[in-house]
Formats: sequence, C-alpha cells, structure tokens
Amino acid sequence: MRLLWLVGSLALALLIAVLTLQVPAPVGADAPDTDFSTERAMVDVREIARRPHPVGSAEHDRVQAVLMRRMADLGLQTSSQAGALSPAAVRRIERGGGSAAGIELTNLIGVLPGRDPGLPAVALMAHYDTVPGSPGAADDSAGVAAILEAVRAIRARGPADRTLVVLLTDGEELNLDGARAFWGGHPLRDRIGAVINLEARGGGGRAMMFETGRGNAETIALFARAGARATGGVSSNSLAVFVYELMPNGSDFTIPRARGVPGVNLAFIGRPEQYHAATSTPEALDQGSVQHIGSQALEMADALLRAPALPAATANLVYADLFGRGIVGHPPVTGWGLLALAFLGLGMAVWRARSQAGLSVADAGRGAVDGLWFLSTGLVLTQFARVLAGPMAARAESADAYYTLLARLPWMEAGAALTVLALTLALLGGRTRPDRRVVAGAVAATAALALILGGVNVLVIGAAVVSVGLSLAPGFAARSAWGGWTGLIGLILVLAAVAQAFAPEAAFLFIWTGLLAAVAAAVAAFLDPGLTRPRSLAPIALAAVLGAGWIMGLAHTVFLGIGMDLPGALVLLGLLILMLVRPLGPDQGLARPMLMAAAAALILGAGLSVAARVVEPMAATDSART
Repeated sequence: MRLLWLVGSLALALLIAVLTLQVPAPVGADAPDTDFSTERAMVDVREIARRPHPVGSAEHDRVQAVLMRRMADLGLQTSSQAGALSPAAVRRIERGGGSAAGIELTNLIGVLPGRDPGLPAVALMAHYDTVPGSPGAADDSAGVAAILEAVRAIRARGPADRTLVVLLTDGEELNLDGARAFWGGHPLRDRIGAVINLEARGGGGRAMMFETGRGNAETIALFARAGARATGGVSSNSLAVFVYELMPNGSDFTIPRARGVPGVNLAFIGRPEQYHAATSTPEALDQGSVQHIGSQALEMADALLRAPALPAATANLVYADLFGRGIVGHPPVTGWGLLALAFLGLGMAVWRARSQAGLSVADAGRGAVDGLWFLSTGLVLTQFARVLAGPMAARAESADAYYTLLARLPWMEAGAALTVLALTLALLGGRTRPDRRVVAGAVAATAALALILGGVNVLVIGAAVVSVGLSLAPGFAARSAWGGWTGLIGLILVLAAVAQAFAPEAAFLFIWTGLLAAVAAAVAAFLDPGLTRPRSLAPIALAAVLGAGWIMGLAHTVFLGIGMDLPGALVLLGLLILMLVRPLGPDQGLARPMLMAAAAALILGAGLSVAARVVEPMAATDSART
C-alpha cells in the first residue's frame, strides 16, 4: 500500500517540478504595444548576433552603429562614452593571441527623460560585446534586445515621472571595463537610483533574479509585485542571492552594487553548452527565455519608473518563489518563530507516536543517524559520479575544460540525481540489509577513486570516514517508520537552527520544509498512529508532493549554478525530499526489490556520467573562447 503512495507522490512531485521549470510561450508581434513581445525582440537579436563582435572588431563597430540607430529610433537621447582598456583586459586579449594596441571601449547610452528630472533615474543595463568565438545571441544580445523592446513598451504606456537611462556597456567580457568606466565617472551615474541588469550563461531556461543589493527587503517587495505581471511569473530566492555573494563571479551589476545602488540582476542559465560558444546563434536561442527575462525587466523597470520612491537599503528579506508563480518572504527574525512552530509540531508527533505507536527516543535518534549516513554517503558517491564526467577544472585553470564541462552539465545532473535516488531507495529499503563489510568497502573504494580522479578533497575524506563508520554499525539504523521519520525531521530542524543563526537568508530551505514535514507528522500521528490507513497517508503524500515538487524545481537550478564544483548540493536537497517521503517507505517484504532498484539507479547514474565524455568530448584548444 505505502509503495503506491510513495511512487505516486514522487511522480506527481516530479511533474510539478517539470511544469515549474517551463519557460513561458513567446509572445507574437501582434501583442498590445504595452506588452513585451519576443517576436519583436528577436528582430534585434538576429541583427546584433549575426557574427561574433568582440571589442576592436569590425563587426563590433557595425553592431555599435546599429544600436545607436535603434536607440534614436525609440526616441532616446543618445550619446557614447569612450574608455581605455584595463590591464586585465589587455592581458586577456593578448592571451587569446590578439593585440590591444589602439583598441578602446565604447559605452552606448540612451536617455528617456521623465516628467520630473529631479527624481533619481532608473537604468536598464546589458553589454553588447561578445567573446571572439561566439555570436552571443544569448550573452548578451538577448539582454540588449530585451531592453530595446522594454523601452518601446514603456513609451507605449505613457510618460513616467522618472528618467530612464539605457546603458549598453562594452568590454564586459574582458573585465567589466564598460561598467567600470560608466560607474567610475560618467555624469549620469550619480543620477541613477536603481539598476536592472540583464545577463545570460547559456541559451535557455527560466530567467532568474539572482542578485540584489544589501538590505533588499524593499527591492524584493517591489520585484514581487512587478513580477506578478510578468509573463511566466518570477524565479528567485534569497538562497541564490546568498550563494552568489560567496562566489568569485561577477557581472556588470557588480560595479553599481559595490557603490550601494539598489537593483536586480536577471539571467537565464539553461542550455549551458551555448555559453560563449559558436552555437549561440539566434536560431538556437530559447525564445521563451527571451520572453521571460524581457517581461520581468519591463515590469520591474516600469514599476521603478512610476514608484513614488525608489527602494531604500533596509534589511535583507528571506524569500523564495513558490513554483515560479509568486514570492513569499519574511524578515530574518521570523525564521526563529517558524522554527519554534516546527519543533512544536515535531514534539506533538513524537508524544502521540510514543503513546500510540511505541516510538522510542532512541529510535528517533537512530533516524537522525540514518540522515547522517545519507549525507555522508551521498557526498562520496556524487563526487565520484562527478569526476567520472571529467576533470575538476575552473575557468581560470582551463577555459577549454570549463566550457566542455558546461556542455556536460545535463549528463552530470542526471548522474548525480540518479545517485541521490539510489541512496533514497537504499535507505527506504533497509540500508543495513546488505553485508555491512561490503557496503563499507564499496564506500571506501569509491571515495579512494574519487580522490584519485578528482584530487584531494577534505570534505570527501571526512564524509567517507563517517559513512564507513556508520555502515559498519548497523545497530544505528532506525527500526520503525516513526523512528526514521521523526529522526530525519529533527536532524533537518537542527540544521535549520544552525543556518538560522549564521545564514538566515539560506535557512528557509530547512525551516519551511521542516515545518511542512513536522505539521504532516503531527496530523498523521493524531489521525492514524499506525501509518497504514489512507486518512494518515493522504496528508503525508500531499506534503510530499508539494514539498518535494518545490525542492526538485530548486535542485535543477542549483545544479546548473554550482553542480560542476559542488555536486553534493543535490544530496542535501535529496535529504529534504527523503524527510518528506520517509513514512511512505514500503513494507519489509519489498526490501530486496528496493535495494535492487537502488543498485540499478547507481549503475545507471555512473554510466551517464561516463557517457558525458563521449557525447561531449573535450574540444580542441581554443584560447579565444575566454
């Protein structure tokens, strides 16, 4: 009975995740003048992205002239700003075999005056240069074209009080040089009170708002209201903003953000094989992605232009979108209240299960240990699956390896996801049923291979020690559904408390899912402590469908963003899903089939990781693609 509930819940959750990740349909040229139309924007994309147009090329000059003409046609007051290349940009050009002699960058600027010139202005920003080997239909012709279409729609909506500044920067691919030049001294810079930047790292997928300024509560509140009007809704959460701050990456938005200018940074990162590639053509570009990023940029810009006051830096907001449709958020301190509610729900479930189902505190502790085994073993296995797909290489270390690995990302994701599925099935089927020495030996051997192939990794070594130790101690495995479930919920809530104390912007991931699971556990404990009747299984399944569907959608974006370097992130997300489906684990009679399915998933995941090397072989050295 519970197996059907388990399979059904996971299938529905996966369906919800797939639907959540869909881009909106492109809007045709017959759309109202006040709406964003991909078909209209694609006219500009095709004109801009005919060929690669890096700084200093003849094609770059052609694109520059096209854009100045287009901005003038839209009624903007146009001007340009010349600037020198930075030493880092010069080195990059020379490293690619070129010469920087006589080359300078040129920012293109358009101004749509508002009715009140004294109010702080709003800037729409994207870069128009490309790397030498790519037409750059996505990065960043799509952003430039989306801005032009947004300006047209804003004008159609009527005059606004605030001035709109269109900033098409140059030299972003070299060292953010155009943005540095503008924000370093252009007369308009001090008039700008908010920025919307458009970027891309790939050729498709939903456009995500992944970066804001500090103290973003007012910015997010406005973005949430504006995004509700955007085609396809919004995708954003405070975890992405928090993680991006820790990464060494940068975009044009990095420069005004450092000056304290509020705003939002939008990008799509699907179809990663197109990033800085010759295949990034208008024909290959996902037009739904253009619709999504352009519609969000239009609505946010329009909201800022017509706002009585621009967002001010106050406090950070803890927030996330729900299935791409709307944003829910709260102040960081509220996390403690939600955490207290979750512990209360868990306490009620434990009290009821102890009196009615024989749950012991020791078994709940063993359930938490199951979670630690899942985490430690998962870190080892996903790292192994990752190194099977290719070398651990950052772009700074080897551009060729980096771009090849980007093309392999979908295969890596499939391999890592199947690995996490295998662990889930193994734990639900009874992780202690196979010979403990075989399991411990397999984990140790896998860890050794991962370290040999991928290099020394202290986290993997520590995880392997924990996993081998727990595998050799089968007495620490949970012996009942209630023990396994409440232990996992308790473990997640402990992690939530740690995150709430040190990184509240990321804690919602544990707090919200932990609260959902704790409430489901309390309801089930009072309806049917035996966990055998539909009246208790139904609320558990409902929580699993909603929670796991939400987590699966997040997992895809997380892996595209950091999976190349941190594949183990999927294990942590997998633990949240396991927490939600743990009481739906099948009867002991199905343990053997579950373990066989786990082995099959693990083998298939490893096979897909290896297949990535064949499907996307290492390209010949192309130093221009940097």
